[in-house]
Amino acid sequence: MKIAGLQKTTLLDYPGKVACTVFLAGCNFRCPYCQNAEIAFAQGGEDIPQEELLAFLRRRRGILDGVCVTGGEPLVHTRIGELLRKIKALGYAVKLDTNGSFPARLKALCAEGLVDFVAMDIKHAPAQYARAAGVPADMDAIGESAAFLLGGSVPYELRTTVARGLHTAADMEEIGRWLRGAKRYYLQNFRPGDTLPPGCTLEPFSDEEMLALKRALAPFIPAVRIRGEGE
Repeated sequence: MKIAGLQKTTLLDYPGKVACTVFLAGCNFRCPYCQNAEIAFAQGGEDIPQEELLAFLRRRRGILDGVCVTGGEPLVHTRIGELLRKIKALGYAVKLDTNGSFPARLKALCAEGLVDFVAMDIKHAPAQYARAAGVPADMDAIGESAAFLLGGSVPYELRTTVARGLHTAADMEEIGRWLRGAKRYYLQNFRPGDTLPPGCTLEPFSDEEMLALKRALAPFIPAVRIRGEGE
């Protein structure tokens, strides 16, 4: 399990907490708008020894409240629980980012009390999931993870990165019907940059278009917000 990066302070990644963000290499998806392609392929980023990370966290006790564990996809690692236990033993709250494709692992970590907050990426409406995931997606697994979070066992947010050429207002309606009643849902506009695959032609939406996507979701998920809106 390669620790491919460490953002030492963030006020944005963990709602209500001062945190750091730990990037784990490797991912089972190949999203065309990925901003961490090298980490997803486990071919880039840093290679931080686990003890170096833990030493940093020991020094930052009393300054940081939480640790965000992201990727890539953290749950591709079968031994991620070992790292989370060490982080929790230092007194930190843990936020886990996931694409939802490993529901059994997600449930087990939450049941053990190793995860305090989950952010799950919703890539697309179910019938078109592979377009945004970049690979065939196991919708039974993803639906199981989403249903688990909607059940309220752990605080969560759902979020969809949207891009012109990939998502439409009709897609948002389908997502809304699927995840009706979600308590915390964010739309995130695509940011051009280093994307996967090379030559990606996706574009961000305008502010007006983002509002239209939000309006399409709102009848089903009144809690929907645009990331950065009013924050």
